[in-house]
Parts: sequence; structure tokens; C-alpha cells
Amino acid sequence: MDIETLRELLNDFKHGRLHEDDVLERLRTLPFEDFGFAKVDHHRSLRRGFPEVVYGAGKTVEQVVSIAESMVEKGTHLLVTRCTPEAGEALARRFPQGQWHDTAHLFSVETRPKPKSGYVLVITAGTTDIPVAEEAAVTAALLGCNVDRVYDVGVAGVHRLMAYQSMIEEADVVIVAAGMEGALASVVASVSKAPVIALPTSVGYGASFGGLAALLSMMTSCAAGVTVVNIDNGFGAGCAAAMIVAKARELAAKHEKEARR
Repeated sequence: MDIETLRELLNDFKHGRLHEDDVLERLRTLPFEDFGFAKVDHHRSLRRGFPEVVYGAGKTVEQVVSIAESMVEKGTHLLVTRCTPEAGEALARRFPQGQWHDTAHLFSVETRPKPKSGYVLVITAGTTDIPVAEEAAVTAALLGCNVDRVYDVGVAGVHRLMAYQSMIEEADVVIVAAGMEGALASVVASVSKAPVIALPTSVGYGASFGGLAALLSMMTSCAAGVTVVNIDNGFGAGCAAAMIVAKARELAAKHEKEARR
């Protein structure tokens, strides 16, 4: 959409030929910014409720910084996943207001901080699962959720998990990161009223097949309400949790509005 088309759209709205909802619908299809090596989608938040996220792996430092500059200039949140330390250092110099999350290998800039809502609890079976869990936790927090963490409470000592039962009961969504056989997700789902997002990690000895054993175990869980993301996909888990919270908030606001009528 060029400037003249946008001007015509605004003019139609101004003179009552288009409703506000029609304008918003048209704006959802505004163009991307073409860098040649990347086409940055600045209007994804209008369609999805959250901005485009930059996958840092395989990109040069210059490419990551260029994309990041474009996004921050447009006033959107920035999240770079699988960010190398070199790219993280360059981003930190360019955006001193941002934050480098060393454990999660993420870089983030929250351009318009807003009050958090909803409650996401991130649990890991072991300490080695923490990097993937942190990717999920930071993602959910940047997308507007309150986030708590409970780490190293796997089934080898399941009594540790029971010490946090009240937190599990309070959570709107629970993310469970586990490698090895991935059994913790089923255990948590058996005591949780909230949706459980199972996050298999590539932690484990040979027969765990780099997380495949945990993935299959989680997918065949006998506990109801378990949703599974890909191996080591902390971003996907955090994003899904935030979307569940956001949709619940949207529905609650809608019902409250209808009740006032």
C-alpha cells in the first residue's frame, strides 16, 4: 500500500464512507519492508497480536542489526531468538535500552512497556533444561505475561514438584520443559487445571535421540490437556502460552462489556 492509497483510505474514513473496522481490516495488509536478504513484516501485530520475531541463527551480525533497527524504529517490541553472543553485543551497543538474556540466547527491547497480565508458570525437570525454559519464559514475559519459574523438580524426586502445588493451581498456563523421557509434563498435567504446554528438550543420553524420546512421550501422554511443541522450541512454547492468556483476557473483557449493557 503506497502513500496515496493510504491517504484515500483515511479520507474515506474521515467522510464516513468507511467504518473504523473496515480501516483496521485494510491496514492488516500493509506491505513489508524489503531489505533484499529479509522482508520485515511490520504489521504482524495487527494480525497476530504480537510483532514479528527475529530468528538469529544463520544470520550475520549486520543482518540482525539492520532488521532490529527497522523494527525498533517502527515502535514495535524486538525479540531476537537464537542470538549469537557477537550479535548480542552488537545489539546491546545499538540499543542500550535493550536486554541480553545470556542463558536463553535472546536479545529483547520492550519499546512500549505495559502492565503485565495473566500468569504463566515455567517448570523444568532438570537444571540442564533451563536454557530452553528461559527462552520460553522471556518470550512470554515480553508478550505481556507475568511469569514465574520453578526449576529442577523432575520425576527423579517428584516430591520437589509437590512443594509448588499452589503455584501450579494459580497459573493460567503451565510450560513444562523436560528431556530424558519427558515424564514431567504428564505429572504436572495430572495436578493442573490450566493448559499444559510440554516443551521437550534435547537433554539426555543416547537413547533419548536428541529429545525425540521426550517428544514422543509427551505426545502420547495419558494426562488430558497437554499440548506439545517442537524439541527445544522455547519460543514456540512461550508464544503459545501468551496467546492463550491474551485470548482469555480478550474474552473476559468482552463478557464484562456485554454484562454492562
